[in-house]
Amino acid sequence: MLPETAINQLKLKTWQRRTLIANLVAQTGIVLTGAIVRLTASGLGCPTWPECVDGSIAPTSAQTESWHKYIEFGNRLLTFVLLIIAILTIVAIRQLNKTRAKSGLSKRRPLTFLAVGSLVGIFGQAILGGITVLTGLHPLTVAAHFMVSIGLITVAQVLLTKAQDPDDAPVVSLVPKSLAIGMQIHIWLALSLLAVGTLVTGSGPHAGDTADIVRLGFDERTISAIHADFVFLFVGLTVGLLIALTATRADAKIIRLAWIVLAICIVQGIIGYTQYFTGLPWALVAVHVLGACLLWIATVRFYLSRNLRGVS
Repeated sequence: MLPETAINQLKLKTWQRRTLIANLVAQTGIVLTGAIVRLTASGLGCPTWPECVDGSIAPTSAQTESWHKYIEFGNRLLTFVLLIIAILTIVAIRQLNKTRAKSGLSKRRPLTFLAVGSLVGIFGQAILGGITVLTGLHPLTVAAHFMVSIGLITVAQVLLTKAQDPDDAPVVSLVPKSLAIGMQIHIWLALSLLAVGTLVTGSGPHAGDTADIVRLGFDERTISAIHADFVFLFVGLTVGLLIALTATRADAKIIRLAWIVLAICIVQGIIGYTQYFTGLPWALVAVHVLGACLLWIATVRFYLSRNLRGVS
């Protein structure tokens, strides 16, 4: 058993925890700003890549893209903020591993891989963003851009959660095997829900620039109905898991996280139906995109809560 003083030393320092939180917030924030770029028809405000316009990295007064060029360029600049935070994240994990080594514990290399993965993923996103521009905002590349961001958000949340494990003790399951399987299905259903949502977006009116940009060939009402079916399945499974967790007297934290997932999902449903019946106003769609990210974060936290690493 580790002494209490050693356990306290292994806890994340305030700056380390804040850095990991900033990484999660930044990865979520750039999804929102990217959505605003598309929803304000600024997707080709900088019509080339990596330059904004031929011969200039920054927007120029000679461009005909009006204020759209500044919105698109601003979103590109946020990539550098992400890079800085990602580097600080690597530093934070490196310092955590140094502390562990001094306490006689092994370094947690998976945390290092996750931190480095965040940095590598940003470069991958930048390249994919360039491909998106060079392909004229094709909806499939836009969808891929969003799903990669979901992957980076996942990495950031897992890193934040796992970095707070106190030591290398064996992982203990806090729920019965049947519920653990249900939670696995739950998170995959959430990912499917997001993926179908990108198809709705790719079939809708917000193309990111002009109405001439190619859209997916799905009927908007049909693909929206399929998306809604996934939502109903997800809500139903969430309610079922919540009932089962309560009946089996699961850990209060797991039940609380299930309630959070359900609450966000209900709000998302209300926003989704409102935007659909009000003609998809861009501000409401932006809120829906942010809600999708928050729902995913809550779902990942709920999934990770099924296990606990004890203190050895």
